[in-house]
Amino acid sequence: MKKILAIALCVVMLGSFAAMFAGCGKADAGEVNVYNWGEYIAEGQDGLMNVIEEFEKETGIKVNYTTYETNEDLYNMLKNSNVSYDVIVPSEYMISKMIKEGMLLELNYDNIPNYKYINDRFKGLDCDPDNKYTVIYQWGVTALVYDKTKVENTPKNWDALWDEDLKGDILMFNNSRDAMAIAMQTLGIDPSNCTKEDIDKASEKLREQKPLLKKYVMDQVFTEMETSQSAIAPYYAGDIAAMMDENEDLDYCLPDYGSNLFYDAMCIPTCSKNKENAEKFINFMQKPEIAAENCKYLRYGCANDEAVKLLDDEIKNNELTLPSDEYLDKCYVFGNLDPEVYEYMQEQFVKIQAE
Repeated sequence: MKKILAIALCVVMLGSFAAMFAGCGKADAGEVNVYNWGEYIAEGQDGLMNVIEEFEKETGIKVNYTTYETNEDLYNMLKNSNVSYDVIVPSEYMISKMIKEGMLLELNYDNIPNYKYINDRFKGLDCDPDNKYTVIYQWGVTALVYDKTKVENTPKNWDALWDEDLKGDILMFNNSRDAMAIAMQTLGIDPSNCTKEDIDKASEKLREQKPLLKKYVMDQVFTEMETSQSAIAPYYAGDIAAMMDENEDLDYCLPDYGSNLFYDAMCIPTCSKNKENAEKFINFMQKPEIAAENCKYLRYGCANDEAVKLLDDEIKNNELTLPSDEYLDKCYVFGNLDPEVYEYMQEQFVKIQAE
């Protein structure tokens, strides 16, 4: 019995030493510096998983997590400072720009085996046709949200944003790319790679709209629509789904001629000092259960086929979160505009707002 006890004690001691060394191993696993959009990951809200904590627990890698508000903020931070980030999440047009300027590292997909779960539509992205730099994170489309108590006629497309009966109750995107694109679509212009002439036409359309507007908004749209302070607004479909959860009087419209299909993808910038850890983080984010948790929280499109199977039918069947392939085939993706054209667009939008 003493012998058995001695053996048991040895096992316990060995187990303790193993746990200590395992703990040391995890403590020495290093770090990963993640730079993402604000409120763009499940962090334990609404009873969901805290994804960052789960990654740290599983890998022992410390996550240094910071956020930005726009693609341009991300670009300027990487271009004009000495920061070192390992994972960034730019949008499609910014990815094109960064690839062109040599700002991204090629990924070792052997370290990202969960890439196999990505739907083929979201591989070989327009911004990365050779599949070298990107793993899709989230995607979505732009759509209309409207208050059924204020909007008499069910909207069909962006034309509703020029409805004189809604004067003073209409909200509009407060960013040049989305606002100009909406105006272009009403004119039958493809917004994906526009010209200065296209911008001039869209600018005139936006000038026609301005007297009808309540205001230009971005995040303020949540308060305006969730509390029925405004009648109608364009915004990102996943966010519209969240607004509708807060106000039963809200409904949505996917423009019948299609809209902007946007996506953000995980990339590794050339300033990275922890590339292998970055690839571990990217791979973790595409574990089906992790991708599903992020989709539940964000209500943006999930590109992970196995994760979609884990979603409740309420989300799986919601076309705001997961529009049909038939609808997506009608949508366009923003290309990387020539810097001179993009600057011209911004200048014209500022002029319209100032008039």
